[in-house]
Amino acid sequence: MKVTVYGSGYVGLVTGSLLADVGNEVLCVDVDQTKVDNLKKGIIPIYEPGLDDVIKRNVEAERLGFTTDMDQAVAHSEMQFIAVGTPPDEDGSADMQYVAAVAKTIADRMTTRKLVVTKSTVPVGTGDMVESVLRDGLNSRGEKIDYVVLSNPEFLKEGAAIEDFMKPDRIVVGTDDDYAIEQMRELYAPFCRNRRDRLIFMSRKSSELTKYAANSLLATKISFMNELSNIADRLGADIEDVRVGIGSDPRIGYHFIYPGCGYGGSCFPKDVKALIQTAKSKDYKAELLEAVDNVNDRQKHVLFAKLMKHFDGNIENKTFAVWGLSFKPNTDDLREAPSRVLIESIIEAGGRVRAYDPVAMQEMRHFYPDEKRLELIGTAQDCCDGADALLINTEWREFRSPSWDTIKASMKQNLVIDGRNLYDPAQLRSQGIEYDCIGRPQPSQRKSDIKAA
Repeated sequence: MKVTVYGSGYVGLVTGSLLADVGNEVLCVDVDQTKVDNLKKGIIPIYEPGLDDVIKRNVEAERLGFTTDMDQAVAHSEMQFIAVGTPPDEDGSADMQYVAAVAKTIADRMTTRKLVVTKSTVPVGTGDMVESVLRDGLNSRGEKIDYVVLSNPEFLKEGAAIEDFMKPDRIVVGTDDDYAIEQMRELYAPFCRNRRDRLIFMSRKSSELTKYAANSLLATKISFMNELSNIADRLGADIEDVRVGIGSDPRIGYHFIYPGCGYGGSCFPKDVKALIQTAKSKDYKAELLEAVDNVNDRQKHVLFAKLMKHFDGNIENKTFAVWGLSFKPNTDDLREAPSRVLIESIIEAGGRVRAYDPVAMQEMRHFYPDEKRLELIGTAQDCCDGADALLINTEWREFRSPSWDTIKASMKQNLVIDGRNLYDPAQLRSQGIEYDCIGRPQPSQRKSDIKAA
C-alpha cells in the first residue's frame, strides 16, 4: 500500500519507517527542509534505539521517502496520516493549528478519494474538525470527492517504540465506514500475523478519548505511588515493601507503581492537562485528574527539598553531581523532565551542577546554552569529582552498579539522594554513604521502630 505521513517527529518517523519496513511505499512530509535533507542522509532528529537503522534500510530500499512538497504528498496515496505535533497552549489544552493546517493542505489538493487518519494525540472532536476543514476546502473549490476521517491513536513508549509498533498490544481505529475498516485491516495485517487480531474498531470520538484515558490512567498510578511514598516518608514505612505487597495483587499488578521524582516527557503531562481542559470545556471539573497533575508537579521538587534539608537550607556555592537528564531511560527527551526542575532550583539557590546523561547531553545544551552554573560532564564518574552530593534523576542501566569506592574518593561528601530508588539502602550505608531516597525510612526512623517494639 501507499501511505503519506505528515510530520517527521517522533510519531511520524516511527509510524512511517515501520510501515515501510513491512513493504509499504511511505512518503514522510515535513515543512522543515533542513530536517528533510538530513533524514534523506540518515540523520534523524530524535533518539530512539534502532530507529536510525530502520530508516536507513528503508530509504536505501526506496520504500521510504521524505519531502516538503505538499502536492507530491497529497498525490502520493489514498491513505493520509496526520502525525504532527499538538503542543499544549497556555491553559494546557492541545494546540490544533498544525492538524488543521494539514487537513487544509489535503483539502486544497486532493483529486481522488482520501482516507485521512489522525495519528497525533488529539482532543475528542478533532475528527469532526478535520472533516469540517475538508468539507469547506472542497466546497470552496466546487469539488465533490469522497473522503473518510479516521482516528488511529499511537501507543508508543519512548525507548521501546519499535517493539510497541511491531508487536502492538492493540491497534485502536475510530471509524464506522466499511471501506475504511477494510483498508485499515489490510494496512495492519503484517502486525497481527500469527497472533490474535489486535485491531479494535470503535467510534471516532471513543478512539480519541481512549488515548487520553490510557495515558491519564497510567499517570494516575504513578502519582498515586508518589503520594504514598510521601506518606511512607513521614511514617517510617518502606514504599518498596508496600509496592511489592500491592503489586502481587493481580488486580493491581506491578506496572507503573514505581515511586520516583515525577513523570515527564511529551505525553503524560500534556495529555492529562489536555483532558482536564476538555472536561472544562464541557462544564465538568475533573478533580481526580487535577490532583494527578498537582501531585506530579509537587513530586518534581522532592529531591531539591531533600537536598536543602541535608544542607540546612543553604547550598550557596556548593557543587552537586546529577546523574540522568532525560525523563526516562533510552530517550533524549527533556520535555517536562524532573531533572530540569531540580537543576533550575539548585542554580536559583546559588549552587552549581555537574550533570551527566548517556544520550541527552546535546539536548540539554539547547535548553541551557549560556548557564555558567551548569557543567555537562562526559562520564558519570567524572561528574562526581568535587561534588558535595550526588543526585539521581533517571534510572539508566549504567547507573545500577557503580564503583562506590571510586565515587567516595572523588566526592567532598558521601551523600547520595536517589530519585529512582536504584540501590539497597543498607548496602550503601554499610559502605559509609549517607543515602536518601523516595519513601524509604532513614536509619533514625528504623531505630525508633525498634525502640517502640
